Amino acid sequence: MSGKIFPTAQDAQNAFYEALERSDLEAMMAVWSEDEDIVCVHPAGQRLAGQVEVRQVWRQMFAGGPNMRVRITQQVVIAGVMLEVHSVHENITVEGEKLPRPPMVATNVYLRTAAGWRMIAHHASPAPGQPAPPPPPASPKILH
Repeated sequence: MSGKIFPTAQDAQNAFYEALERSDLEAMMAVWSEDEDIVCVHPAGQRLAGQVEVRQVWRQMFAGGPNMRVRITQQVVIAGVMLEVHSVHENITVEGEKLPRPPMVATNVYLRTAAGWRMIAHHASPAPGQPAPPPPPASPKILH
């Protein structure tokens, strides 16, 4: 069991994004529940279930070292006594890229355990583009 205790779901979420930015596998896995009933879906990725699959993909992602910054915006929290759901926009900047990436929409689910709050699900996908503005009104046809 991880020695790290997260007193609130927000503390666990902050630790999740800090570990992501630092490419720190042990810090990342300290956020996750140690139960096998965890699920992670990365953008355009398959569903990963259980500790082994989740750890392996984070290890692969972190192999290149830290190279990104994540700014969270538009957070919506649905809070209960034992469960919290955080819906956020992840604004990711990758070192060396000139153009900003479109935001990701992520849902993070946290469970209150005897060892504090732990993540049990993370699902991220590209945010849909902004809707195109409506076309300008057609000019009235005038007959002379």
